[in-house]
Amino acid sequence: MLLNSDAKGVCVIAPTPFLDDGAIDSSSIDRMTDFFVEAGATGITVLGQLGEAPKLEHGEAVAVARQVIRRAARLPVVVGVSAPGFAAMRALTQEVMADGAAGVMIAPPNTLRTDDQIAGYYQQAVQAIGGDVPFVIQDYPLTFTVQMTPGVIRRIVNDNPSCVMLKHEDWPGLEKISKLRGFEKDGTMRRISILCGNNGLFLDFEMERGADGAMTGYCFPDMLCDVVRLSSGGRRDEAHDLFDAHLPLIRYEQQPGAGLAVRKYVMMRRGIITSAAQRKPAAAMSATARGEVDYLLARLAQHDKRALLA
Repeated sequence: MLLNSDAKGVCVIAPTPFLDDGAIDSSSIDRMTDFFVEAGATGITVLGQLGEAPKLEHGEAVAVARQVIRRAARLPVVVGVSAPGFAAMRALTQEVMADGAAGVMIAPPNTLRTDDQIAGYYQQAVQAIGGDVPFVIQDYPLTFTVQMTPGVIRRIVNDNPSCVMLKHEDWPGLEKISKLRGFEKDGTMRRISILCGNNGLFLDFEMERGADGAMTGYCFPDMLCDVVRLSSGGRRDEAHDLFDAHLPLIRYEQQPGAGLAVRKYVMMRRGIITSAAQRKPAAAMSATARGEVDYLLARLAQHDKRALLA
């Protein structure tokens, strides 16, 4: 089951669950995967930007990906394989694809500055992992500091047939989606799937601009699935009403450096994972921050009963 350019829905970015001592929590991986499936996810992405992949040994990364692939059954699983060098990228790609991954996600290194450098990097990456491996471009300039114009994305897509998806995380980025869909309409770029990240912060309007769904890890992925479903079904006001109720918590979770702690805390409170622990180095949430999140959950519960937690 390989990833293709028709992918739609919500491909949830999964955090890596740890126990308080820093060991990988295998039981929570299964419970989390089951939750994503039941929530209506159409795919799962592991070892992404907030999957703490750099803190894992190679063998641990392979084991996490393998467990999710096997547990997710028929859902496609995308694996983040970004690495400083192509040898590590190739090794991880080969192992996870052999285990049944649907494709891989590649982020650009922060040393790239020109369009030629960016396009050249992705050509070299494809040469390293093999042209038969479907891959996702991760476009997240706020973190990676690499500015990908619509033109360079079109160039990457046209130069590499194995490019099937863009993980769109630019901000502001609504016009970029419109521009890319315009390229498809005028025949200068073949169609690819566009799934949006950035914690779903602009998902309501990204769907209306032509996105196919979301690839992000907000602590209520079931809400993201509902918003995509409602928007795709033409139920615009319902989609916006649900999204608007979650927006304060989405905003809070989107804080750079603090977001993963918030996400894991809420997922722990929801019973999805056992511990909110991150593998060190990491900063724990303060009691004040936990109180603020609890307050946001209580307010959210007035509109969405899924936030009514014990």
